[in-house]
Amino acid sequence: MSRPDLKPPGNTIQRPPNGEYDVSDRAYVLINVLPGQTADVVRALSDIKEIKTIDPCWGKPDIFALVEVTDQDALTSLVLTKIHAIEGVAQTDTHLVYRLKK
Repeated sequence: MSRPDLKPPGNTIQRPPNGEYDVSDRAYVLINVLPGQTADVVRALSDIKEIKTIDPCWGKPDIFALVEVTDQDALTSLVLTKIHAIEGVAQTDTHLVYRLKK
């Protein structure tokens, strides 16, 4: 991954000082890739500023991406116009993160 601002694996959820998880406007995008295209898709994803982590994995899905956006409309646009436009992306499955109340 070429972007220095990408967070290393294992640091995708951080606890703020007040003890509540700050999970608003985050989503996990699970990406299935055509055979032999994973490295190219990872490179293309690394150019998208809303994507904070990119984790290629064995099995399905091929890539887990953590994204941060301003709202659900921005998430829709990100997935449908940026991620789906990448050559080699076969399918996505998006999971919006929500805040748990005590």
